[in-house]
Amino acid sequence: MNPTDLLLLIGGALLVAWILAARRSRVPMAEAHAALRSGTAVLVDVREPGEWKSGMAAEAHGLPLSDLHGERAAWAPFLDEHKGRQLFLYCHSGTRSSLAARRLKREGFDAVNVGSFGAWVRSGWGTQKSSA
Repeated sequence: MNPTDLLLLIGGALLVAWILAARRSRVPMAEAHAALRSGTAVLVDVREPGEWKSGMAAEAHGLPLSDLHGERAAWAPFLDEHKGRQLFLYCHSGTRSSLAARRLKREGFDAVNVGSFGAWVRSGWGTQKSSA
């Protein structure tokens, strides 16, 4: 194997490992459910509004990642209102919620990527319809 192929193979393996790590929930679902029920945490769906039509996790707040990276019309008041609470973030696959969690952590928030919408549904957490 030539050095270029080896570098490409290693780079690809590192990319796959990073994607898998980004998707993994850092908080066990039972703990996340308990924190949400106790009010110490809030659940945020960072998908885009068109994606919410398929449903959202019960009690989730729909705050698109694009707004977090943009003008923060929805995010700014939400963050002010929920200061001091842990933010559990999910999206379709866990990748965008990972990006959002990293950004919010850099800004001093206690934000955690909890994975995908499907994982929340499979965990037994209810769903709600979105008006978006």
